[in-house]
Amino acid sequence: MREWEELALDLAAWACERMRSGYSTATTKKHAADWVTSTDREIEQEVRARIGAAFPSHRVVGEEYGAAGTGPVTWYVDPVDGTTNFVHGLGWSSFSLAAADESGAVVGVVADPWRGEIFSAVRGRGARLSGQAIRCAAAEALAGGIVCTELCGGQVWPGLSTLMRTLAERQCGTRIMGSTALSLASVAAGRCTAMVTGGYQIWDVLAAALIARESGAVVLSRAGDPWLGGELPADGLVAGGPEVVREVWQAWR
Repeated sequence: MREWEELALDLAAWACERMRSGYSTATTKKHAADWVTSTDREIEQEVRARIGAAFPSHRVVGEEYGAAGTGPVTWYVDPVDGTTNFVHGLGWSSFSLAAADESGAVVGVVADPWRGEIFSAVRGRGARLSGQAIRCAAAEALAGGIVCTELCGGQVWPGLSTLMRTLAERQCGTRIMGSTALSLASVAAGRCTAMVTGGYQIWDVLAAALIARESGAVVLSRAGDPWLGGELPADGLVAGGPEVVREVWQAWR
């Protein structure tokens, strides 16, 4: 695990420098709001090359180049989570990388290049922000708090409008920031009360979900079942402090 963590942290630091370098070309994929940049591709290529050199028996799954390799350990990489923000110069995008074995997530990093911060976690060893231990917020009520959420594939997912209205009635703000990984990692740092997403790709979420769980946050599926670090629920999740997560889940339901 130590070698995996060291490689993940090194790649996160490198990805931050690349994202801040300012040079990038942008094109679209499936539709006009589905962006990809040369930075996305370059970062994922570097991640694949360095993992392959260090751990040739490991598998890599990424947003831009799909799955490659076989083996008991799989790395999931989102080179730029929040590419639309990145393209438009909005400072809320991130790099996400997780390693998982047959029991689930083992190592996770989420890097925020604009604040120079790297969130990280190793299974069973707690969560850290730039090397310092962090805990989720100890809020006992939603009033006055913030719940982050995200669109799903650029679309308003079923139940999102109701969730936002219910939270507003309980005097809790909602924010759609544009990077699922960074919003979920913010729960771990205590910067928001909870985070809800109605859908995602595994490379967007796995690292941040591990970080949130290791910070003391509770991660629930749409059915309300706790995520224990294994396979992620397929139909969305909610993460938050133990005292409020069920209330957020009920608002979502």
